[in-house]
Amino acid sequence: MIAARRFHLYLDLIRWDRPAGWLLLLWPTLAALWIAADGFPGLHLIAVFTLGTVLMRSAGCCINDVADREFDRHVKRTAQRPITSGALGVPDALGVGAALAFVSFLLVLTTNPPTILLSFFGLAVTLVYPYAKRFVSMPQAVLGVAFSFGIPMAFAAAQGGQEWTFAAVPPQAWWLLVGNLFWVLAYDTEYAMVDRDDDLKIGIKTSAITLGRFDVAGIMAFYGLFLAIWAVVGVSLGLGAWFLLGIAAAAAQALWHWSLIRDRGREGCFRAFRVNHWVGLAVFAGVVVDLAMR
Repeated sequence: MIAARRFHLYLDLIRWDRPAGWLLLLWPTLAALWIAADGFPGLHLIAVFTLGTVLMRSAGCCINDVADREFDRHVKRTAQRPITSGALGVPDALGVGAALAFVSFLLVLTTNPPTILLSFFGLAVTLVYPYAKRFVSMPQAVLGVAFSFGIPMAFAAAQGGQEWTFAAVPPQAWWLLVGNLFWVLAYDTEYAMVDRDDDLKIGIKTSAITLGRFDVAGIMAFYGLFLAIWAVVGVSLGLGAWFLLGIAAAAAQALWHWSLIRDRGREGCFRAFRVNHWVGLAVFAGVVVDLAMR
């Protein structure tokens, strides 16, 4: 009975019942993988990047909860997380996070040297992010880099050779990373709007606080930049009408999100954040269909 309860605490720690978090990472990574491979990338790479995404997001949750445990006590939404409430200890969380990251690294080792090299940089950003909100006015930008690093890794895995360099990653991959960073800024600012009152009290820096009364306008601008960059890069790489239809579907969802967040209500902002993975799915579907219809 005790073992079962502890297992459920570990599942809660890694947000197992909230898959929206890892879907936000998965769709742009898979979209980049399809683009880099010019179509179906093979079961091996799909498995590596899907499992790796789930594992690293889960490891990131462990690290984040340890770093934020003192702050989370003062935020209603996070006060009952396993580390914050004391149900699990810090060594437990760090051990789980390390184990998940290690398994993810084993998956990366089945790819090639450029991808392995990039994985170290991705891990470094993941470790830095939880502490960025103490010093950076818009820590969501750091999260954007962490959540987007699967994009150059996908290009390296699909197109790279056996040399320990970044030469296998074309400029378009880095532009897709920049575009995806703006999407992360959009949905994580929505998320930050939910906790803005609590964050102001405890002194955490977030994009919602930094943007102030321009928060909604900023979010819509971030959505626009994300979709514009991905559209331009996609077309430059030969993607066509089906891909642009996916971009249009994502844009329609972004407009709907405006209706959810325009009054800055917690419920609407949290709902907008939770359904954001459908924006990524629309773009991914456009990529897959466009490449399949050639």
